[in-house]
Amino acid sequence: MQKQRTGDLKLIQELNRSIILDTIRKKGPISRSEIAKKIDLSPTTVTSAVNDLINEQLVYEDGVGSSSGGRKPVLLRFNPSAYSIVVVSISNSYIKIGDMDLEGKINRKEVYPTNQAQGEEIVQFVLMVINQFIDTKIDLERCQGISIITPGIVDSDKGIISYNSKLNLYNIPLKELVEENTNLPAFVDNDVNAFVLAENYFGQFSQYRDLLYITIGEGVGSGIMVNRAIFRGFKGSSGELGHTSIVQGGIRCECGNQGCLENYVNWPSIYSKIVSAIMTKGRTTLIKDIVGNDLSKIKPKVFVEAVNKKDGLAIEILEDVTNHLSVAITNTMHLFNPEVVILSGDIVQDNLHFLDKIRKTVSGSVIPILKQDVNIQSTSLGTEFELLGAAAVLLHGKFQFQIT
Repeated sequence: MQKQRTGDLKLIQELNRSIILDTIRKKGPISRSEIAKKIDLSPTTVTSAVNDLINEQLVYEDGVGSSSGGRKPVLLRFNPSAYSIVVVSISNSYIKIGDMDLEGKINRKEVYPTNQAQGEEIVQFVLMVINQFIDTKIDLERCQGISIITPGIVDSDKGIISYNSKLNLYNIPLKELVEENTNLPAFVDNDVNAFVLAENYFGQFSQYRDLLYITIGEGVGSGIMVNRAIFRGFKGSSGELGHTSIVQGGIRCECGNQGCLENYVNWPSIYSKIVSAIMTKGRTTLIKDIVGNDLSKIKPKVFVEAVNKKDGLAIEILEDVTNHLSVAITNTMHLFNPEVVILSGDIVQDNLHFLDKIRKTVSGSVIPILKQDVNIQSTSLGTEFELLGAAAVLLHGKFQFQIT
């Protein structure tokens, strides 16, 4: 019989430890014997791992449970405040950075405008922001790492931004650069894949095995979960829904294609339509009143407010946006057949008209067998979905918390 290698045993022990920690996190308060039964491990293995977790302060004993005979079992709980994580979300116009505990509670957050920086300039800016942030972090020795999310194609295993045309980033070894600058472990992933993980860890969609997540902001991104695993595709380029063509011969996209979805439904496009309607067509709209005639103050929340007040221009633009987005969702439902489609972004938040319009349009477009199963929902993560997404990447990568 072949002797098991030491490396194999260590890997098994680490996996068992992660599963035990994840079980305590999700099911606690829970006893050692209950853990052993739930995940089919020996009591000895569970006890050994739990002792290590208690020593590391990731788990603590919290009272006793009921007994069916004999000594009452000691109950265990996950300790999310034992350690912290630094989370970073990169977008085209700002960088958000936060200090979180292991359950996604934000202890400190800062936002920095990028001032249209691109390429090497944005990379150096990210490194500067991270260094400044951790320089003022009083419990740095308790930090478990830095987790960074960004739009575009990302090699999450190597921590490389492979392709981000808006920020002019190509083959950037961001994980390596951050680790060299901070001496902390770093994790890098695509932002929407991160949101899928976050919906599972912190949100209300953990019951689904197959889902499509779409975020609408400065661009349009999507993440796909198949059979409870992130589907990344060859070279990690799955989910580029914003660069699917929906208008033949349409607007030229920075990716080189024409008629890409994101050029019709992203916030810059919506803002441009609003300003054009007011300035060149003289349209009357509540939007002007809300911002006091200062068009530079028009933000997604202003647009949503106007929609909810049934402003004519806002509704007209929203219908155009939802019509284009519905084409992409319908195509994806026919191709992929997800159980649920989750939408996020500032123009989605608190915008029931948006969701109702999308649901009705997609239901009227899909093949008959799918009509009754069109399930389109707004994100359950709230306004901090970006930082929660970054946190989920680290929890998945370092602690191997599982998608359930």
